[in-house]
Amino acid sequence: MSSLKGSAQARQTLAENLRALRSSMNLSQEQLAERAGFHRTYVSQVERCVSNISLDNLQKLADILQVEIWELLRPSA
Repeated sequence: MSSLKGSAQARQTLAENLRALRSSMNLSQEQLAERAGFHRTYVSQVERCVSNISLDNLQKLADILQVEIWELLRPSA
C-alpha cells in the first residue's frame, strides 16, 4: 500500500468516525466547531476529507467527543 493511499484511508476513517460520534452526541458541525474553537467550515472539510487535521486539533475534537484519539482513527469492524 502506498503512503498516499494509506493516508487517504486514514482521513476517510477519521471522517466516518467523527461524523458518527458527532451525530451520536446530537451536535451539528457548527456546534462542534464552536466548542473546539474552529471556523464553522473546518469540521465539514475534515468530514469530507478536504482538510488534513493536525494532532493538536484532533485532540481537541477527541476531548469534546469524550473519546481517545485512537478511537477517531480506528477502522470500523
